[in-house]
Amino acid sequence: MGPMRPAPVLLFALCLCAAAQQPLHEAELIFPLEQWHNHASSIVELPDGELFACWYNGSGERTADDVKIEAARRPRGRKQWNPRFTLADTPAFPDCNPALFLDAQKRLWLLWPVILANEWHTALMKYRISSDYRGSGPPRWQASDALLFIPRDFQAKVKRVLEPLVAADPAGPRAAYLKQMLQRAADKYFSRMGWMTRAHPLQLPSGRILVPLYSDGYDFSLIAISDDGGATWTTSEPLVGAGSVQPTLVRRRDGALVAYFRDNGPAPKRVLVSSSRDDGVTWSAVTDTDIPNPGSGLEVIGLRDGTWAMVYNDTERGRHSLVVALSDDEGASWKWKRHLELDTREKGAGSFHYPSIIEARGGLLHASYSYFLNHLPAGAPRKAIKHAQFNVAWVKQGDQ
Repeated sequence: MGPMRPAPVLLFALCLCAAAQQPLHEAELIFPLEQWHNHASSIVELPDGELFACWYNGSGERTADDVKIEAARRPRGRKQWNPRFTLADTPAFPDCNPALFLDAQKRLWLLWPVILANEWHTALMKYRISSDYRGSGPPRWQASDALLFIPRDFQAKVKRVLEPLVAADPAGPRAAYLKQMLQRAADKYFSRMGWMTRAHPLQLPSGRILVPLYSDGYDFSLIAISDDGGATWTTSEPLVGAGSVQPTLVRRRDGALVAYFRDNGPAPKRVLVSSSRDDGVTWSAVTDTDIPNPGSGLEVIGLRDGTWAMVYNDTERGRHSLVVALSDDEGASWKWKRHLELDTREKGAGSFHYPSIIEARGGLLHASYSYFLNHLPAGAPRKAIKHAQFNVAWVKQGDQ
C-alpha cells in the first residue's frame, strides 16, 4: 500500500497556513491626493468582510467651519475603495477626530467631537449607532445622542497629582500651567466639556464599553464607561500625566488594562503608559516608556494569538517615519518593527501619522493613516488617507 495522502480539506488548510506565513504587504490611497485637509482616520471590518474607514475633511482644523466626517467602503475581495461619502456633518460647526467601533452585538458605532467655538476645549462628544450599515453609502442610524457624563473624582484626582508638583517647583517653567489646570479642575463646565475621541473603543468580556477620551484643555485623558450598551455613561477617574493624551487601550491575559498615550509634555518625548485592574475605573500613575513619540497619535491592539501590535511615529521629532511594532510579552518589549512609511529628506519630509489599526478575521492587519506629501508646492494636491494591509510575517521580516 502506498503512502497516505492528506485529505483535500487538510491539504487546503495546510496551503492556507503556508500562505499566511508568507510576508504580505499591500497599500493604496483611499482616494487621490487633494488640497483639502484630510486627517485622523479610523477603520473597522464589517461582518461581511467589508472594510469601512472614516476621517475628517475640510479647510483646516481650528478655524474652519466646513469640516465634516467622510467615509469610504472597500468590499471584501476588492483592491480599490468605493467612492467616498459624507458620514456626519453638523452645519456651521467642525466635526473632527472620528472613532469607529463594532460592538459585540455587531452594531456599528461612530463617535466624534463637534467643536463648538473653533477651539479643541469646546468639543462636545456625539455618537451614532447602526445595525443597518450594509450598502454603498452611510449607515441608517438607529440611535444618535450626545455623550454626556460627570467625570468621576475629577477635582480630587487632579489635585492629588498636580499639587505636589507645584509645591516641588513653585517657580518652575510648568508651574503656571499646573496652577491653571488646578483651577480648571474645579470648574464644572470645563471638566464636562472638551473631551474627544481618537483611538478605537474597547469592549470587555463583561460587555462594558470603554471609550478612550482626551482633552486639549487639560492635556490629559479620561475613559467613558457604559455597562448598558450606551444608554448611560459614567467615567474613569482622570488619567493625569505630563501631556498624556489620546489614550489607546489593550487588555492583558490576566484582565488588567493598559493605556498608552501620545506625549504632549516636555522632553524627552516618549509614549506614556498607565494600567487599570478594575476594568478601567481607576488607573496607576502615568509614566514614561522608552518608546519615542514626537507628540503624535498611536494605536495598540491585542491580536488573537496574544501578540500586541503598535503603530506609531518612532521619532522624538517629526512624523516622517511610521512603523508597526510587535510584542510577544504584552508590552514588556517590542522585538519586531517595520516601517509602513519613511521619508528621509531633510526638507519637506512627508507626514504619515494618526494611525488606526485592526486585525481582520482572516488574520491580516489593516491600518489607515493620514498621508501628507509636504515636499510638493503649496496649493498642489498633497493630502489623502492611506490604507495598508499586511501580516505578522511581514513585520517580523523587518525593513528590507
